[in-house]
Amino acid sequence: MSATILVTGADLAPQALALLEDFKIVYAGPAPAEQDLVALCRAHDPVAIIVRYGMVGAAVMDAAPALKVISKHGSGSDTIDKQAAQARGIAVVAAVGANAPAVAEQALALLLACAKSVVALDARMHAGHWDKATHKSLELRGRSIGVVGLGAIGQRFALLAAALGMRVLGFDPHAGAPPACVQRVSLETLWRTSDAISLHCPLTDDNRSLLNARTLAQCKRGVLLINTARGGLIDEAALLAAVRSGQVGMAGLDSFALEPMAAGHPFQGEKNFILSPHIGGVTDTAYVSMGVGAARNLLAVLDGRVAAP
Repeated sequence: MSATILVTGADLAPQALALLEDFKIVYAGPAPAEQDLVALCRAHDPVAIIVRYGMVGAAVMDAAPALKVISKHGSGSDTIDKQAAQARGIAVVAAVGANAPAVAEQALALLLACAKSVVALDARMHAGHWDKATHKSLELRGRSIGVVGLGAIGQRFALLAAALGMRVLGFDPHAGAPPACVQRVSLETLWRTSDAISLHCPLTDDNRSLLNARTLAQCKRGVLLINTARGGLIDEAALLAAVRSGQVGMAGLDSFALEPMAAGHPFQGEKNFILSPHIGGVTDTAYVSMGVGAARNLLAVLDGRVAAP
């Protein structure tokens, strides 16, 4: 009987499934809750879990005695309790860089939409208005963009911003040498001198609410803020106040503290927010790359090519 792999989602790229043809694949659906994953683990006892959506914590792990590896369908593994996994000898692996081009492009799209008033002008045009005589957008060439996090996504975004003629400032205490276009600065300098800021760092206990009332007040008035990383990096109440006061000129967000965003969220209906439902890494190409990366990573553990903790 084939061993089981649980996918915390509704599908997986055919190219990934081809790599996993010797396994039974069980899907948890598009929005699995913890109790759903626990029930599926008890029913199927998977040897591996591919994490697309939902949280995988100790309760899920304890419901799967055969579990050897948890493989993230993407680069961010903060939805996996890594301490619980390590304590149980379960390997945690991630498809680092598989979605970097897609997320970097989404960050650039949000930056351009904020700078060029794309959404507001589209709505005005559809309402029959012609604002050429009264509207001025922001030219990005020559402006400073602060990139927080210089991993695969942050570096790719930095190159895109530099191609627009922007001055790229970067902060990442853990990264190696960044592209030549990046000037490394302290976080305080980045807040103070950036015309726009884009977040590309993982969420940790140390940087939760990295952007809060205090740090937002240190930024240039009218700064553009882009977040395609994790919503927990931003104190959402502080950001709302900063946007309403004009301290933050526009916010382009693809991730939020609680997902999916519930109806009535304070950002909804705010004219200076451009929102997308955490789809930065969801492209046709990234879907395949992340699926194949997740499959190859878990196979490396199960085959003994990567050791469990």
